[in-house]
Amino acid sequence: MGSLKQNAVAMIPLFAEQISSILGGPPQRITPLHGGMIGEVYRVEMADKRTVVAKVAHSSQASLDVEGYMLRYLHERSQLPVPEVLYSDTTLLLLAFLPGRSHFSAAAQQHAAELLAALHSHTAPAFGMERDTLIATIPLPNSWTDSWVRFFREYRLLYLGQRAVETDRMPAPLLTRLEGFAARLETWLEEPDQPSLVHGDIWATNVLADETRITGFLDPAIYYGHAEVELAYITLFNTFGAPFFEHYHALRPIAPGFFEERCAIYNLYPLLVHVCEFGGGYVGSVESTLSSFGY
Repeated sequence: MGSLKQNAVAMIPLFAEQISSILGGPPQRITPLHGGMIGEVYRVEMADKRTVVAKVAHSSQASLDVEGYMLRYLHERSQLPVPEVLYSDTTLLLLAFLPGRSHFSAAAQQHAAELLAALHSHTAPAFGMERDTLIATIPLPNSWTDSWVRFFREYRLLYLGQRAVETDRMPAPLLTRLEGFAARLETWLEEPDQPSLVHGDIWATNVLADETRITGFLDPAIYYGHAEVELAYITLFNTFGAPFFEHYHALRPIAPGFFEERCAIYNLYPLLVHVCEFGGGYVGSVESTLSSFGY
């Protein structure tokens, strides 16, 4: 941990000079912020009073340019409040600073429901994305697919299960169980009326709010899928509660059976993401879900 902090401090003069060149003036103050799985995150106060967030990658193999692409995509195609991208490449991402904190009043949750219901109304001819994206540090394949169930099976559950085994995060027999379950997804899942644009990574620290409204959504993992996969993710991490779901349901009715059955199926996806990242107890959560469906 000490060496990581020392490396971060050592990088500051390097990216400060780069920021100065990009933004047309030197930073006056650089303060570390919490967060950042791919690299370090800093609040940068400029001489002209602008406040910027800088993400600086640990490795030249990072993909901060992908995050920049996803934020620009949301900014251009939706009303979701996301930070303006000032600059992006593989190792440096500069964003306009957004105010707020990750605490959500009932009014803010209702506002979140309005924003996400509107986001989910954005559609595409198929499921997937025009390019591959990522969630946390994990690349996500997004090949355009006519069937939602097939997309979810192949490019989310099986892809992540195979990755987890290949990286020794999950035992091979559990992948066999997952494959058996995934082969029968049509038993529980149905095709939506149309693909929906989803943020893809909505948990508390990726959302900012003031007392009554959402001020920002951060760190997306976008693609076109079933809106229910977004709702399930929100339940897994208890990002929002009843005020959100009641208002969302009034705007975009949630089909019967979601909370009782489909929610757990969709949450296999983020659980497998966490298995790939961390292993440990998340493997047991995947096992428990599969057992509950007889696998």
